[in-house]
Amino acid sequence: MTTTTARNQETWLSVQEASAMLGVSPATLRRWSANGEVEAFTTPGGHRRFSLSTLKALLQQGSGDVSRPGSLGESTERVTRVMRRHARAATSALPRLVADDAYRAEMAELGRRLTAGLLAHLDAETPARAARALVEVDAAASEHARVSARAGMQLVEVVGVFVKFRGLFVAELADAAVRHGLTSAEATSLVNRGGAAADRALASMVAAWEEIGAA
Repeated sequence: MTTTTARNQETWLSVQEASAMLGVSPATLRRWSANGEVEAFTTPGGHRRFSLSTLKALLQQGSGDVSRPGSLGESTERVTRVMRRHARAATSALPRLVADDAYRAEMAELGRRLTAGLLAHLDAETPARAARALVEVDAAASEHARVSARAGMQLVEVVGVFVKFRGLFVAELADAAVRHGLTSAEATSLVNRGGAAADRALASMVAAWEEIGAA
């Protein structure tokens, strides 16, 4: 089979589509491509295209990786500090959160607990420890729902705050991967694991909110 025929039978993704699939920024994916870590096809117009089969193989390769934030020197205190700094700007559009000092303080503490729990999950050396860390993550997410409900927040506002938190957390993992020179497979694994754990936390928060509504 010729190279042209094989290429025509492949499914090709844009930089934006491929980066979303891998859970990294387009800039990171372009860097990997420039370094030869991820194969790409350049169109006559100069646009990079990434094969779906290559990306799937990369995800599978990264699924067994055990890169951990702690082993990279990313302490809970440092990540929490970075998250808190970015979170202030991300939530500035929520007047109720900004104006209510008590609620803001509770949210800051819950953000710290969530960050610590997620990092503990990613750092866990055994499945049992990883599962125990997720128990704390679920508890903090559920408390997030209860505190927000008491403050009179709407679900759409609470989910918005949580989605911002998730984005900040995943972005910090991706930045850490770049800073410490992880391979594309290692970085993809770390980011995907962190995103999956954060998604579980969001699901726990919504489930707790629904229980509050039912009660």
